[in-house]
Amino acid sequence: MKILLTGSTGQVGYELERSLQGLGEVIAVDRGRMDLSDLDQVRDVIRATRPQLIVNPAAYTAVDKAETEPELAHRINAEAPAVMAAEARLLGAALVHYSTDYVFSGYDAAARGEHDATGPLNVYGASKLAGEQAIAASGVPHLIFRTSWVFGMRGKNFLLTMLRLAKERDELRIVDDQHGAPTWSRTIADTTALILAQARAGGPDWWQENGGTYHLSSQGRTTWFGFTAAILEEAGIACNLVPITTNDYPLPAARPQYSALCSDRLQERFVRLPDWRDALRLCLH
Repeated sequence: MKILLTGSTGQVGYELERSLQGLGEVIAVDRGRMDLSDLDQVRDVIRATRPQLIVNPAAYTAVDKAETEPELAHRINAEAPAVMAAEARLLGAALVHYSTDYVFSGYDAAARGEHDATGPLNVYGASKLAGEQAIAASGVPHLIFRTSWVFGMRGKNFLLTMLRLAKERDELRIVDDQHGAPTWSRTIADTTALILAQARAGGPDWWQENGGTYHLSSQGRTTWFGFTAAILEEAGIACNLVPITTNDYPLPAARPQYSALCSDRLQERFVRLPDWRDALRLCLH
């Protein structure tokens, strides 16, 4: 199987390039080879590669900056996946795509299931939801994995930011009223690979029976404050942490107050997912 992997230098793409080895020939492209803001280039790369599977972790992820760049965010997060879906369908290929907890409003304290009503609060979430909808409407065999609070040891993410700031400052003020599940990029990649191995073994009917949208996030939940406290504890870094509210730290883009995803459907069908704290410990050690 020939697999085209986008965003290979991103935190999820980097892990996927490792995890997908053994499933087929992985052709990994970064922004230099396939810039998702250039839709013609996206088409050209897919047509030149002719993959049986496209795995697309690449995205516009600058949540606050998206408020001032809505057209660019929409092109990368919605129009580019639509192009990938159309091209994959022409080739008879399948598509794996990644989305976000930010497609939900998070107004009430309940873990969201795949069929719960969406309602993004910001441009980023709206652009990711539009990408999901375009893929589903295309008719291409697909898996969409919604995940949350992604962290890892490369790229730009909350974990690395907190490790850096805790060494630079004596005190950190961290939001303690937004709830979610931190999810290790390697968990996302390894889970994807396990599911795709089942797809390969399942034959031509597998995608029709098992395709669709799944929530893929760590088990358990915490706040950004709780996540930071766990990071510093695991890393052995001393720093005074002060809990604050969302209103104490205003940002351009609104965030869901309750961002937890219910991953029961994925776990019942495919594989168990780790607790976020266990994954953090493995990541840091």
